[in-house]
Amino acid sequence: MNVLRKLITTGAAAMALAAGSAQASVVVLDFEGLDVYPHPNSVQVLEAYNGGTSSAGFSGTNYGISFSSEALNICLNTIGTTCSNTSKGGQGIPGSDKGSLFFLSGTQTFMNIAAGFDTGFSFFYTAVSQGGSVTVFDDLNGAGNILATLNLPTTTSGPCPGYNAGFCPFVAAGVNFNGIAKSVSFAGVANQVVFDDVTFGSSNPGNVPEPMSLALLGVGLAALGFSRRRVAARAAA
Repeated sequence: MNVLRKLITTGAAAMALAAGSAQASVVVLDFEGLDVYPHPNSVQVLEAYNGGTSSAGFSGTNYGISFSSEALNICLNTIGTTCSNTSKGGQGIPGSDKGSLFFLSGTQTFMNIAAGFDTGFSFFYTAVSQGGSVTVFDDLNGAGNILATLNLPTTTSGPCPGYNAGFCPFVAAGVNFNGIAKSVSFAGVANQVVFDDVTFGSSNPGNVPEPMSLALLGVGLAALGFSRRRVAARAAA
């Protein structure tokens, strides 16, 4: 029984460690609540995630993350509501289906994270006509060294029946990198690429557990199963 308790404790500790490591440093921006839905597609994100507000006067969680003036909050179509040509089509993270990030002017928009982040960066995107790119830098406003670049190919258009949107569905993209990142460039043709569930600290968008965390969880469960087999074998003997 002492062996069983030890293995159960080890497995539980591994699962707790896995859960903690997957959650602690991961931040997800879902671009929801930056205006009253349905909202115009001219709402600037600005300081909504940096202790301030969007251009519509709404705040998100203060993560110390700010956006350049080109970054806009596009309104996503839902069943019964048409406010753009873009939608999640009922897919993705529940509750993250009414707002996303895009730009209407220039060729890129910047996001600054003054405190920095590490490990990985990821998001969902849709780009049915023109692809784009995302670049991670180790200084603010796209300065310093490039830590990672993702070239984004075009995505499929639908089918997303009932959502009245050509830009649908979104697909996942992500990258791991070394170093401390402080800014990200979202680039492409204006009004042709839309991003959502921008995730810091993971190459899997939307706070999905990292593969290593799942592996640790498997170790814990395997240990528990092994201990039970040993106890059963002793009882049979």
